[in-house]
Amino acid sequence: MALRTALAALLISLCGLVDARIFSSPDQLPRNEYDFIVVGGGTAGAVMASRLSEDPGVSVLVIEAGPSNTAGPDVDLIETPYFATSVSSSFDWNYTTVPLAALDNRTIPYPRGFVLGGSSSINYMFYTRGSSDEFDFIANFTGDSGWGWKNMFRYMLKSETLLLNTPDAASQVNVSLHGTSGPIFTSLPSNASNIDSRVILTTEDNPEFPFNQDMNSGNPLGIGWLQSTIGFGERSSSATGYLSEAIVSRNNLDVLVGTRVTKLLQTGMRAGTPIMLGLEVAIDAHSLHIPLHASKEIILSAGSIGTPQLLMLSGVGSADELRAHDITPILDVPELGKNLQDHPWVPLQWTVNDTSLDELQRQPSMLDAAFAQYNTSKTGIIANNPGGNHVAWLRLPDNSSILQELGDPTTGPLSPHYEFAIVDSYLSFSAPLPDTGHFMSMGAVLVSPTSRGSISLASASAFDAPLIDPGFLKTESDLRILTEAVLAAHRFTSSPAWDDYIIESFGDSANTTSDAAIAAYIRQQAETFRHPIGTARMAGLNDTGGVVSSDLLVKGVHGLRIVDASIFPKIFGSHMQAPLYGVAERAAELVKVAHALV
Repeated sequence: MALRTALAALLISLCGLVDARIFSSPDQLPRNEYDFIVVGGGTAGAVMASRLSEDPGVSVLVIEAGPSNTAGPDVDLIETPYFATSVSSSFDWNYTTVPLAALDNRTIPYPRGFVLGGSSSINYMFYTRGSSDEFDFIANFTGDSGWGWKNMFRYMLKSETLLLNTPDAASQVNVSLHGTSGPIFTSLPSNASNIDSRVILTTEDNPEFPFNQDMNSGNPLGIGWLQSTIGFGERSSSATGYLSEAIVSRNNLDVLVGTRVTKLLQTGMRAGTPIMLGLEVAIDAHSLHIPLHASKEIILSAGSIGTPQLLMLSGVGSADELRAHDITPILDVPELGKNLQDHPWVPLQWTVNDTSLDELQRQPSMLDAAFAQYNTSKTGIIANNPGGNHVAWLRLPDNSSILQELGDPTTGPLSPHYEFAIVDSYLSFSAPLPDTGHFMSMGAVLVSPTSRGSISLASASAFDAPLIDPGFLKTESDLRILTEAVLAAHRFTSSPAWDDYIIESFGDSANTTSDAAIAAYIRQQAETFRHPIGTARMAGLNDTGGVVSSDLLVKGVHGLRIVDASIFPKIFGSHMQAPLYGVAERAAELVKVAHALV
């Protein structure tokens, strides 16, 4: 610990030299006008800042509310894969939902990244692109073929470099489906687990759970080896990849951290349409609000929570809701902040008659040895994804009564209804590891929700968190599909491969044996899998609604474009960072074409 503290102090002392273009206060900025201002240095915002500043004649500012990802005493928490389970609250917005009726009126934590790299700096590093059906749905919905799988596949390749990090890696993936020169490193599991062989045997014994050689082919269905955004033993985030030391040293790119954008400013009118090319920033609620200006565009990449909140604070949103907070409406957009979609999940645990990774938390000597290996070679369990070595994407059978009665909520036959995360340890976002026992766990995740939630203002201050209602499990379809996912998890662990390994179901999950008991368990245990999307969705082809057009420009105003997960009209059956990297890469090209920068 002393060594880490000393290293952190050294990093802080050197940050002025290493991060020459990273500023911690707006009064340090060398100018107050840029060609492009990117609001949010997260998963998509870092991509936009990096790609637009490739042209040395273009000036770019990216503003991040959180700290830098490279300096401070806790940066090892966002660099080291093992720590994904315990990221410090200093890198989290620390949001909490409103009471959720379908979850027994519980409020639940709603983690989002508050640091350069955004949620790509604190997530579980799953690299899953989704199905070709999901991209093709967007193309058909918007009438823009550029959003289809065939085109978006090349943008996802552009963002990725696959590392064959172990002797077995090449056999665990289809190498031809992956990038070789992108900023984001992806890799296969680097540390064998006690349950790896049993997972594979289950795919051989039980046709309900087929093996998939590479879930990122456009057909994710089945169980496959997990691909993670980990490179050379460290987390690969949008900050490490797109805002590396070399990139942030560009003379035309400034990065402002620890600063909140409090309001967008109308700067004129064009043909009766407001122009919004200004904004105000402040360090805290009591500091001076400093105006900044963009000559070409302001790009909103503040995420599915932050982007609608900022637009509302600026007079864009439901006029009635804005007036309730004494905000003068500039543009009435009732749909802004609506359409929130996310993946709810529940943990399931079993006791096993073998050791598990839980011993790392119980035996300091084991953890010390693991860190000694990691610090020497960046290998071992500390370098591995704590979310496990396999992931499953599964559909209900075609003759399912749920689908026959309620319809199919997915975008097509290649899109999953639910996900399994399978880990050799005790898994829960809310309950601590028991003092005794060895465990394996599965996370059962609903990835085809029909419920919709919302983001709304709590006040007229950018320093107050908005009201977050993910709307979990409000529909019959959602509850029944997640119930079926829990039953499928029990069928999975009842396969012969687990006969001499699993002792019994553990804790409250042991009672999940009937639909009624499972429904009660879900209401008591469900939380977010941290994939909110849709609060500023793209408009359909003949759609008078929506917030942005298919080129991601905000409808009804000049100067604003949104590039983050809020623009998705429908959630993917995937973790969202891989699709979002593709979206941001395409968006950067759209901006360059619009301003004749290519």
